[in-house]
Amino acid sequence: MSILWLRVALACYAVGLLYALATLTRGSELLHRVSLHAAYLGMVFQFVSLTESSFQAGQIDLASIHTTESVLSFLIMVVFLAVYGIYQTTSVGIVAFPLVFLLTFLAATGERPFLLLSESAHRGWLFAHIALLVAGYAALVLSFAASLLYLIQERALKSKRRGGLFSRLPALEEIEQIGFRSLLLGFPFMTTGLIAGIALAQVTFGRVNFFDPKISLSILMWVVYLVLLYTRWNAGWRGRRAAYLASGAFVAAVIAWAANTLHRFVQS
Repeated sequence: MSILWLRVALACYAVGLLYALATLTRGSELLHRVSLHAAYLGMVFQFVSLTESSFQAGQIDLASIHTTESVLSFLIMVVFLAVYGIYQTTSVGIVAFPLVFLLTFLAATGERPFLLLSESAHRGWLFAHIALLVAGYAALVLSFAASLLYLIQERALKSKRRGGLFSRLPALEEIEQIGFRSLLLGFPFMTTGLIAGIALAQVTFGRVNFFDPKISLSILMWVVYLVLLYTRWNAGWRGRRAAYLASGAFVAAVIAWAANTLHRFVQS
């Protein structure tokens, strides 16, 4: 039944995807309201799906790539709705809704685990490692969405275009605050997730191979994240430069995520 509830959630998120596509061409207040309610329903059904699958497995099985994708899409929606609650804007949904739909679609295609684990690793460090990283990724997605909207809005203001999508975007200062606060939210999760991953590698293999692509790429992503926060906080980088850096951090995160889908904590 868990896969059924997940597919119902996917149908709800499809409404959000329709909203994102329609927003790029024309606005619709009715579709705006419907998409929000569909997002709420999608989260409820996805939560039910995750809860039911965790009862069946005895715990949330983050060792499954499909479960991880489902959890990530759920957390992106949580952060999105938190942003909506604070700023009363759904503009970041232009990026968030398609990504959530894609991740949920991939999660609903099957439930095959992608790695095998020892019992000790499975119950401790692995859960913390994946759960914390997924939370960090969710916040980073919203930061990237805000950065993309910032660049779009800035260009629209310079070219003096006011209609269509541009008239519905928040002010530049507000978009920048959304991006920065999302980074502040995600960085502690990303940091502790990497620490847990290094500890897991040490427990499993007896050493940490920093030349392993999945580890080196994850560390590179964290360094880009750290540089982004430093330049925003101490160096005072704002606006376009901060938006470009946030986009770079997101690209690094996507590469690291792709590498970690091949993650194997099993000794041959």
